Amino acid sequence: MRALRSVGELDAARAALRDQRRLDRPCITICSGTGCHALEGGKVYEAFEEELRKRRLGDRIGLKPTGCRGFCERGPIVVVRPQGILYQRVEAGHVPDIISRTVLKGEIIEDLLYVDPTTGEKAVAMGDMAFYRGQERVIMGDNDELNPGDIWDYIAIGGYGALGKVLTKMTPSQVIEEIKLSGLRGRGGGGFPTGRKWESCRLAKGEPKYVICNADEGDPGAYSNRSLLEGNPHKVLEGMAIGAYAVGSSRGYVYVRTEYPLATKNVQIAIKQAGELGLLGRNILGFGFDFSVKVVSGGGAFVCGESTALMASIEGRRGEPRPKYVHSVTRGLWDKPTSLNNVETWANVPLIIERGAEWYSQIGTIGSKGTKVFSLVGKINNTGLVEVPMGTTFQQMIYNIGGGIRDGKKLKAVQIGGPSGGCIPSHLMGMPIDYDALTQVGSMMGSGGMVVMDEDTCMVDIARYFVNFLKDESCGKCTPCREGLYQMAEILEDISAGRGTGPQLELLQQLADVMRDASLCALGQTAANPVLTTVRHFKDEYESHIHDRKCPARVCRGLIKYSVDPGKCTGCGRCLKVCPEDAIKGEKKKPHEIDPARCIKCGACRDECKFDAVLKV
Repeated sequence: MRALRSVGELDAARAALRDQRRLDRPCITICSGTGCHALEGGKVYEAFEEELRKRRLGDRIGLKPTGCRGFCERGPIVVVRPQGILYQRVEAGHVPDIISRTVLKGEIIEDLLYVDPTTGEKAVAMGDMAFYRGQERVIMGDNDELNPGDIWDYIAIGGYGALGKVLTKMTPSQVIEEIKLSGLRGRGGGGFPTGRKWESCRLAKGEPKYVICNADEGDPGAYSNRSLLEGNPHKVLEGMAIGAYAVGSSRGYVYVRTEYPLATKNVQIAIKQAGELGLLGRNILGFGFDFSVKVVSGGGAFVCGESTALMASIEGRRGEPRPKYVHSVTRGLWDKPTSLNNVETWANVPLIIERGAEWYSQIGTIGSKGTKVFSLVGKINNTGLVEVPMGTTFQQMIYNIGGGIRDGKKLKAVQIGGPSGGCIPSHLMGMPIDYDALTQVGSMMGSGGMVVMDEDTCMVDIARYFVNFLKDESCGKCTPCREGLYQMAEILEDISAGRGTGPQLELLQQLADVMRDASLCALGQTAANPVLTTVRHFKDEYESHIHDRKCPARVCRGLIKYSVDPGKCTGCGRCLKVCPEDAIKGEKKKPHEIDPARCIKCGACRDECKFDAVLKV
């Protein structure tokens, strides 16, 4: 690739690409995100390649891998253009039919269409699905069209045009002012105003200055940053380049967790391509602006999502946070001014520059502008990545987009914000999802993980899970976090096992107060949120565990027991055969019995029984 030496050459290349594109030409696009790869999407792509080669249709029909479309559980997803027909759960064996019937004849294969779980209606295109209709895919939308491994695809739809605009028409101060006017807040945690962070970094003394993309997404259930980096790495790089121009930086880092190999691969390819075209590196587009980017792989430590721990990791030191009175914008990476934002924040920047702060600020609420990408997972019919305007309610997310709770169960709560977030009860589902509203109920936005829980979920067990997760992930540097989480985990273990006492609830609150006030970083300061929100909204469940020695959801092993209903048991012996502890006795064709002393409460007998004779109480 020959380097582009000016914005004029970039614009000319884009115009030529658009003239060459044949949008009316049949084209098969296949999601190449991690979710579809895990469901053998790679084999589907290879099958299409082979079938088109065999039929000598390569010149007539296009084939393109794209980024994540969000509806991950329905993968592999294939879309036939220009009709826009979407097929879900496609297998390699379906390929000949798709080419013969749909691509060449325009027929629709009914068996591959998505069926709405609530209405039973089949959907032909994305716009026919409630999952997509309720979204505003400002950031994720380009994933549907782009090959993440081809920079020309990104340039053809306007990519790097925002960078060209700031270099030719805006000063660094004007860029910062535009970001401030947009109301963009950091999408990785507390929601600090991005423009103010950039301004502080620009005004800070010290050279060189750095910009960092935080792609160390560690919240259980969250994967939006991974999918953005996999599907549209150039948008993130362009945002970083604009931010570097604004703060006066020439060096950038993308910190990606090792568990994201596809994201790492795609961003490395994007960096190489952008460098060859003169969109990264020295003298970008002939304007004397230098900016290079390097990828650093993190070891998977959750605490390295914290800014100062992440920077320590980049420096080659152990990922431990430092006191917050030393601000990263003045003394960050290698003690130099540093601006760190997460993947989604950087992806918003080109859109704001291209369309303007006024356009962007009209999306969302007064205090939370723009859209937010959530990982909608859990006990819900439609799981996947969902992008909605800030201020969308939980009710809309769960029932309009998510298709409601599975198996007709009742909604109990939504856990949002990862381990540092909180559990929002069902009666608050009408509240808007934005930074301020979540803070008021003791939670936070985090990186966008949203776990939906139904009536069969034990809230004590949920709190125990997240506290144990954080206990294992704490770096151990400060005593309040290290010891506080250990003590919290012990108390929750006692309550779950039927050993809990009334005073332990008070002790949980006291521990939470100490951790919030004395912990070194946000991990410890917010670690008690899952406990505090579950105690606040589901105190009756804690009291049932402590006083009645019962788990209302029948989840905690220490508080449940299995028995056999003699009226239903046929003596078939299936349960006896699967019991790992030989705890079931009985003669053939006579009711069996479970020995409570030997039973480990694994539930294998209940799962195996075909007559609903094994009771869980």
